[in-house]
Amino acid sequence: MIPPGVRFMLAGALSFSIMSLLVKLVGQSLPSQEIVLVRGVITVTISYSTLRAAGIAVGGDRKGLLAVRGILGFGAVSCYYIGLLRLPLADATVIHYTSPVFTAVLAALFLSEPIRGRDAAGLAGALLGVVLLARPTFLFGSAASSLDPVGVAVAFAGAVIGAFSYVSVRELRHSEHHLVIVLWFGVMSTLGAIPGAALDLRLPTPRLWVGLLGIGVTTHLAQIWMTRGLSLVPAGRAMTVGYVQIVFAAVWGALFFGERPTAWTVVGAALVIVSALSVARAESPRPTVGRAVTQ
Repeated sequence: MIPPGVRFMLAGALSFSIMSLLVKLVGQSLPSQEIVLVRGVITVTISYSTLRAAGIAVGGDRKGLLAVRGILGFGAVSCYYIGLLRLPLADATVIHYTSPVFTAVLAALFLSEPIRGRDAAGLAGALLGVVLLARPTFLFGSAASSLDPVGVAVAFAGAVIGAFSYVSVRELRHSEHHLVIVLWFGVMSTLGAIPGAALDLRLPTPRLWVGLLGIGVTTHLAQIWMTRGLSLVPAGRAMTVGYVQIVFAAVWGALFFGERPTAWTVVGAALVIVSALSVARAESPRPTVGRAVTQ
């Protein structure tokens, strides 16, 4: 029998992987900022309706930090979507999952949380994993990766920005309801995406509208399920289950895009996963209640 918390985490990982797949499919016809815009509108609609139905104030108490968190989240998602459109699905997902390692380091700098030797080792391991994935020409010569270097750089920037975003969530979690944080994320994503979407606005076909709706819905469901999962199982175990998303991404990439991971990809992904899990397992084993999960 699979414990309820683990089931929630598995469902969330599957839902996030489907979101990534839909972004890559829809992104073949629509620009990334238009996708971010529609996702933001859907997030705002669902979060606002849920908060109002529950009688929870939507404004929040720390509006400045909520706005900053929303802007950072918009930047991270925008970079992640660009990475998804320029890189194989599994590779973009692996690079995105370096965020937890950077979060531990940034939390020590900005929230005075203790930094341990394994945090530094985890950061070094995650960076080495990304280098093995990207295999830049100046280091690997003829064995250089075929990955788009711009896609790698943007996806990596998104992971770092995402770490700053998660640090702000850790600061907000004691004073704000997680759906309020998600609502502000949606609002700032919507406002931030409008200029870029307007520069290259394309009218979606009915089929693309279904895909866009699916992106918004799967994202929201994943956030709910992973938040529930994190409230029931220790952070380290939840992190382990969450990494199943990389496996799902590899499967979708093989089925829909004919992507086959190389040995370098497998080794790089393993380094990133082990490094992040090492950091996560060093946290308190007590369940985390009310943590906002966003991606």
